Amino acid sequence: MNRRTFLARLACASVAGGAAVFADGRCLSAADTASLGRAKPNFVVIMADDLGYGDIGCFGSDRIRTPNLDRLAADGVRFTDFHASGAVCSPTRAGLLTGRYQQRAGIPGVLSVAAHRNHGLAPDEVTFAECLKARGYATGVFGKWHLGYQEKFNPIHQGFDEFVGYVSGNVDYVSHIDQGGVADWWHGNQLHPEEGYTTHLITKHAVDFIERHKDGPFCLYVAHEAPHYPFQGPNDKADRTVGGKFDTHGSRKDKQAAYKEMVEAMDTGVGQVVAALERAGLTRDTLVFFFSDNGAISVGSNGPLRGHKGQLWEGGHRVPGIARWPGRIRLGRTADDTLITLDIFPTLLALAGASAPEGRTIDGTDLAPVLFDEKPLAPRRLFWAMGNQRAVRDGPWKLVRGVQGLKAKVDLYHLGRDLGEKNNLADAEGDRVRTMLAALETWEQDVGANEPMPTQS
Repeated sequence: MNRRTFLARLACASVAGGAAVFADGRCLSAADTASLGRAKPNFVVIMADDLGYGDIGCFGSDRIRTPNLDRLAADGVRFTDFHASGAVCSPTRAGLLTGRYQQRAGIPGVLSVAAHRNHGLAPDEVTFAECLKARGYATGVFGKWHLGYQEKFNPIHQGFDEFVGYVSGNVDYVSHIDQGGVADWWHGNQLHPEEGYTTHLITKHAVDFIERHKDGPFCLYVAHEAPHYPFQGPNDKADRTVGGKFDTHGSRKDKQAAYKEMVEAMDTGVGQVVAALERAGLTRDTLVFFFSDNGAISVGSNGPLRGHKGQLWEGGHRVPGIARWPGRIRLGRTADDTLITLDIFPTLLALAGASAPEGRTIDGTDLAPVLFDEKPLAPRRLFWAMGNQRAVRDGPWKLVRGVQGLKAKVDLYHLGRDLGEKNNLADAEGDRVRTMLAALETWEQDVGANEPMPTQS
């Protein structure tokens, strides 16, 4: 089925005042819909940028104060083994929105401002916003897009009714200039300069979206810039100008202090979003997810994990994860299940009674058993690819290849006994290594992991 046919068939979900929904490839009658007994909960998906596993209080930070995120975890479930599908920005975002390994969507690496201005998320990819919109949801994204610079890649062409934010990988928090010296603050598909600190603006628009759509249902995607560089706190001046020369990481010398200010400003914003839900009486009607797009760089903390952003050690992709839905998720839980950002797509669609695109492989898994029933997911392998680096997760076992710069170098770790990936068991577990390498080769062929991303000068 082509994209136009799929979207046309999905549209039947919202006709006749919601009397029909598209499910399992067919249009259902109003009677059928009622028999499904599915409510339409609201969704708030909040993603930090480059936030490390050890950067917030409920994951062990004693340096950065995050009372609102700590409360979010206390009111819901904290995931200790939650992963981004990529170790850098763009790939994780493509996987999150489509529920598919980002290699299938043609985004295996970062879309850089210099080399990829003509490349983006393929228009025929279908996002969770498109599926939910067809189910009657209002959809909005505020903050970082980073899935294409050209207008044809704008979020409003991927199912989002509203977009305020930037399309590049990062902007000056005050002047909103990208690292190529280009103005980058949009309302929809139009450049629209707006004064304010990026984190504050993202929060303001997210809160406004909730207030305007409180009668629901809605899906709100809050894509924070913090704590990605440039390192600027809420009281700092602008560093970047259009066409100017500047340090892309910002002029602050005390970068760790700035990082702390940035995370704490984001935490305050998370609290304001949750407060908006509470004021609107939507607390028990709304599922909130929070996580990061990858691990931290050296300025941040990945806690006990080895490695950092851009690497496939745990520090590159294991991130803090939280879910909150009072009345549905038991308060104060800790879950050790191995989860990944690809799982958000099928989870949202299942809860909304929406259908996934026909003819497309969805790699994520509905998290309902973990969230609501406190039961484990069925066993599965998870995979990561970053340049020549590869990683495979199978239960507590993790195989990494090429992470130390040697394409043929293979390490094997038992994360249940060795979370810091210090004790290489590859020599002692030859059969396991061969099995996992064979699974990796099959996955590479399936998703096209060895295909390069197009570049332009």
